Amino acid sequence: MKAPTIGRRHLAAAALALTGPRGATAQDFPTRPIRLIVPYTPGGASDIIARLLAEQISPELGQPIVVENRGGGASVPGTQAIALAPPDGHTIGVVDSSFTINPTLLGPTRLPYDTRRDFTPISLLVTAPLALLVHPAVPANDLQALVALARARPGRMSISSAGIGTAVHLAGEQFKQAAGGLDIVHVPYRSGGPSVADLIAGQVQMTFATVPSTLDHVRAGRLRALAVTGRERSPLLPEVPSTAEAGLPAVDAELLNGLVAPAAVPPAIVERLATAVRGAIAAPGPFRDRLVGMGFRPVGSTPAEFAARIEAEIARWAQVIRDGNIRAE
Repeated sequence: MKAPTIGRRHLAAAALALTGPRGATAQDFPTRPIRLIVPYTPGGASDIIARLLAEQISPELGQPIVVENRGGGASVPGTQAIALAPPDGHTIGVVDSSFTINPTLLGPTRLPYDTRRDFTPISLLVTAPLALLVHPAVPANDLQALVALARARPGRMSISSAGIGTAVHLAGEQFKQAAGGLDIVHVPYRSGGPSVADLIAGQVQMTFATVPSTLDHVRAGRLRALAVTGRERSPLLPEVPSTAEAGLPAVDAELLNGLVAPAAVPPAIVERLATAVRGAIAAPGPFRDRLVGMGFRPVGSTPAEFAARIEAEIARWAQVIRDGNIRAE
């Protein structure tokens, strides 16, 4: 099956796709070590996923996979490096939710690549729900009670985030919009740590955050989890309902991590990579267990499925950004 790219490509890239690099076949590939670009500094979720994946699929591909961190610039420079790499499959990259947020948040004038044109989707690796958390002093023990409280106190409650345009910020905007236009003050921070710290201190009333990063605070009673986004509960918080169960199914923001290549990588090579990824993620064992333990839902999609998910995510976040009149810093 031909692995799709998203949208149209330049004529030069299309020509490359037809001719391909000399010897670019699934049987020959890879012929040298693979470079796996992570557009973030070491230690974050994308970096950990990349390193675990590299270790898992390297034996299957028969070549080392070298993780290269290209942090800074809200992931844009590192993502651009993926797009500019030779389209022979020997450079690939891990992208996250910012990949689908930035086309609308930054727009074509500030984004040095075209998300639809300049990349080839390989596989959606994992997704992760977000937890809606409140300070224990907030008099709401479930999602609907929080909505009612916010309606009764317009402009008097606040929600923190890891920064304007981050996935956790947009999850909060999605929540406000889905609940009928709640008037809740957004308080952005430079990262997730200070955002959660000020919630624990009672400086703000609520936030969205990843489940693993806040699990100890929830278990210790320093924070109260009212819901996790999406249709399913998190196995790390099995007692907490999903937003769908709690009556707000439109609050379905998820984090995602996926694997992409430059545009015009020959389809046989894309499928070779995607097959290795799917096999690794589907196999029971320490790799899959580690992903679940980090709060992720392992996926391992086909290229076509990941292409469709990227389009859906771009449309989802475009609506939230426009309805919330959100502007990048």
